[in-house]
Amino acid sequence: MKTRIKELRAREGLTQEELARMVGVRRETILFLEKGKYNPSLKLAYKIASALKAGIDEVFLFEEEDLQNS
Repeated sequence: MKTRIKELRAREGLTQEELARMVGVRRETILFLEKGKYNPSLKLAYKIASALKAGIDEVFLFEEEDLQNS
């Protein structure tokens, strides 16, 4: 899954560490999300979107193949 976390985080002036603290995860989790190596739970996706002042669908970009491989 592709994300816009890095871009939106920069827009809000947040570091990975700051965003991680805001949503209750480790900085490495944010790093893995940004690199597309980890799919968040719906709860975490919601927290991240809220922290970035964006909708879940603006932060997480689903592609047809993502849906087929689930």
